[in-house]
Amino acid sequence: MSEAITANSDAVLSSEAERRQKLEFNKLQKRLRREMGQAIADFSMIEAGDKVMCCLSGGKDSYAMLDILLNLQKSAPVRFELIAVNLDQKQPGFPEEVLPDYLSALGIEYHIIEKDTYSIVKEKVPEGKTTCGLCSRLRRGILYNFAEEHGVTKIALGHHRDDLLETLFLNMFYGGKLKSMPPVLHSDDGRNTVIRPLAYSREKDIARYARLREFPIIPCNLCGSQENLQRQVIKDMFQTWDRQHPGRLETMFRALCNVEPSHLADTALYDFREGSRRAGGGQAVGTVEPEASDFGRLDVLNI
Repeated sequence: MSEAITANSDAVLSSEAERRQKLEFNKLQKRLRREMGQAIADFSMIEAGDKVMCCLSGGKDSYAMLDILLNLQKSAPVRFELIAVNLDQKQPGFPEEVLPDYLSALGIEYHIIEKDTYSIVKEKVPEGKTTCGLCSRLRRGILYNFAEEHGVTKIALGHHRDDLLETLFLNMFYGGKLKSMPPVLHSDDGRNTVIRPLAYSREKDIARYARLREFPIIPCNLCGSQENLQRQVIKDMFQTWDRQHPGRLETMFRALCNVEPSHLADTALYDFREGSRRAGGGQAVGTVEPEASDFGRLDVLNI
């Protein structure tokens, strides 16, 4: 008798836990949908007839981006196409079957591009130095060229609100520039348009969503943890602020969306003699010649 009562109690507790988890998931999904929809509308990210290439790394951010875009596509007021693309950089131990299996189950068109950028990065970057710079340049160049060859009109990257803020502080602390990642980036030559549909979403919400959705996460082992990375220093600082001063990151992001050139000191943006704004801005996407000829022309995202 007591065993039956215990089993029944366990079943009730399990059912209640499942109900709470489902409720949490629904609330979180609605929030991320709303934020992405607002970002797409505010920055005119996707238009009727667009062919959007979702760049998947196997990390939580790109999984969440694709998942929510697929969800929005069903009810969007305009029709647009989605394809998924992953660059297999031939890192040792990379689980090649994970993304094809996942994307095949979704029924979405996908492409796996195989390029051995791993060997180039290991050859060019001295031991102990960070590999992210060269790795990202090679990766973006290959993806941008693929997009042009396949009629892609928008390239979707999984950068979120925290990435935008971290880049702002990285540029201020280490680059001497007041700039971040823009939600939409047009190349000067018209070849590529990059969009960041998660620009309004918090990393901690995306991480929780990825856990609830149980995405098959693939870690990046090319560079290891590299805890001394400048971005990691900024990330740690933000996490401390978020714990000690709730709401500070939200206020910082509002500031990023509310810039007043007349109260800064950039003479290229504001004519202090005439008291009026100037049309300014540097090159968004530059073009450089690659060191390895088999990768074609490289477009470098200047962030």
